[in-house]
Amino acid sequence: MWSDYGRIIVGVSGPSERMLELLSLLQTGRAWPGAELAARLDTSPRTLRRDVERLRAMGYPVSSAPGPGGSYQLVAGRAMPPLLFTDEEAVATVVGLRFAALAQVTGETGAAEGALRKLEQVLPPRLRYRMAAIQASTETAMRRAATVDLAVLHTLGTAAYAHQDVRFAYTSRAGERSERRVEPYRQVLLGRRWYLLGWDLDRRDWRTFRLDRITGLTVPGTGFTPRELPPDGAASFVQASALVPLSRHQGVVRFQAPVEVVSERLMADAGSLEPLDEHSCRYVTGVDSWEWLSITLAMVGVPYTVESPPELIEHTRELAVRIAAAVPPSSR
Repeated sequence: MWSDYGRIIVGVSGPSERMLELLSLLQTGRAWPGAELAARLDTSPRTLRRDVERLRAMGYPVSSAPGPGGSYQLVAGRAMPPLLFTDEEAVATVVGLRFAALAQVTGETGAAEGALRKLEQVLPPRLRYRMAAIQASTETAMRRAATVDLAVLHTLGTAAYAHQDVRFAYTSRAGERSERRVEPYRQVLLGRRWYLLGWDLDRRDWRTFRLDRITGLTVPGTGFTPRELPPDGAASFVQASALVPLSRHQGVVRFQAPVEVVSERLMADAGSLEPLDEHSCRYVTGVDSWEWLSITLAMVGVPYTVESPPELIEHTRELAVRIAAAVPPSSR
């Protein structure tokens, strides 16, 4: 039974198999009657008490309750003790940390990268082989995400959980800077971006904010009574706002190809694609970069017409000139 566990423990020198099995049972979070624990470990109550004391000496906060036989439970302490993972838990944790690194959640200590390095260093050979196999056979089509400070995620998350207002400076798509007073509710990862869904106290309406455009974040300490979220939920509201943002920065393109063909080729993080007829479709998307969008549209590989706005038309024209100039005259 115990061979199913990867003994990924930091700071524990030569623990016995019984001690490791005791730790794995306590880390389930439930309160274990002493008699049941002793039976599961095939040991005496006296030995069980001695093993529990050893775990406490190693930094594991194990509480005990009086009564016939007593009970034991692993509770939250002041510091994070060493953890024990099964093979599957260890692999899932490493994979999750790799995706966290792709999402560009960073802090002064490089939290995701640091945790990933520590785990990979202590993986046993059998798990390193499994991780190498997953890594070698997996690719991602994600473009590099906008960097988000872990402190911003933490501060907004804490304020939302405690129902406290936040204040911050925000830079819009057009580069306009404004001071915002917001009730924070949810943080949503959409495509390459992190967004905050909040109630704007000055505009008296729901708004979404890109976290990488937030600066000077403070929590003054004033609380609020939670409101009901938008009818379709936080994620749907943020996605709809990203697809058709509350601004004029919106590209509209008509493809001369069926929507089924375009949807398989269009590598874009956000946008609405709807059929016009059986031979054409229209794409509407919010825009961070006209140049990036013009290149993305050309890569779809089907005829298309830019309908609006003038900025996208101009960038598409410039791209066409550059592409034409890249072909040697002898090849034309």
